[in-house]
Amino acid sequence: MRRTLLKLPLLALAVAAFPLSVLAADADKKEIVIGTTVGDFADMVSESIKPYLEQQGYQVKLVEFTDYVMPNIALAEGSLDVNCFQHKPYLDSFSKDRKLDLTAITQVPTGPMGLYSGQQHSLEQVKAGSRVAIPNDPTNQARALLMLADLGWIELKPEIDPLKASEFDIAGNPKGIKLVALEAAQLPRSRQDVDFAVINGNYAASSGIAFSEGLFLERSYDFINWVVVRSEDQEQPFVQDVMAAYNSDAFKDYAVKRFEGYKYPESWEQ
Repeated sequence: MRRTLLKLPLLALAVAAFPLSVLAADADKKEIVIGTTVGDFADMVSESIKPYLEQQGYQVKLVEFTDYVMPNIALAEGSLDVNCFQHKPYLDSFSKDRKLDLTAITQVPTGPMGLYSGQQHSLEQVKAGSRVAIPNDPTNQARALLMLADLGWIELKPEIDPLKASEFDIAGNPKGIKLVALEAAQLPRSRQDVDFAVINGNYAASSGIAFSEGLFLERSYDFINWVVVRSEDQEQPFVQDVMAAYNSDAFKDYAVKRFEGYKYPESWEQ
């Protein structure tokens, strides 16, 4: 009996100490691995976010991706601590489909999606049979269709959720265009194979395509991109420091000068 009584407090202490040791390890985290798509979001990290965090005593590693699938998988599996490449509708849809527990923590400057010239060089040159390349991933395809509807090239069914629109939701095609679905990263280099191309802002920027070249730019603010972490980490000190970096005066000054024409986080206007 006495021997049992001695063991119970020791066991209780061990159980109580375990979460404290884990918390201490997280609090002492000094290396942050950030994943982005190539181009502007990677530049933001290497040119501003990384130096800021290194001044706070962190080591920062940047991992660049050329697709919209692996950055979330890598984050969920733990090979990344943070990613930055996606808007909220895409995050919500991807997380639901893949059963991932990820949380958006702060917005980032985001280049607008735009319609750019391919073989044709003005909106007036659109005609029946004109080929228009659009992204093939569901949320960016919906985004492209919304933009084409805003432009008046297609009509969408009135009862649909516009953030989930697909080619099956097109109710009218008054210009007679033909949609060509491609991976978003391929759109800039595929311009000469189609008449027009709808290109995501980050891929336009990374390909040296100025937003001023856009024949029509997205008007919606539903697609500002976010910094994302695992939900279990959102209260960790390193996450708070990442948020501080993306909302620092230094980053704001840098972004406004470096990324002219972008849509900036709504919180920056407050």
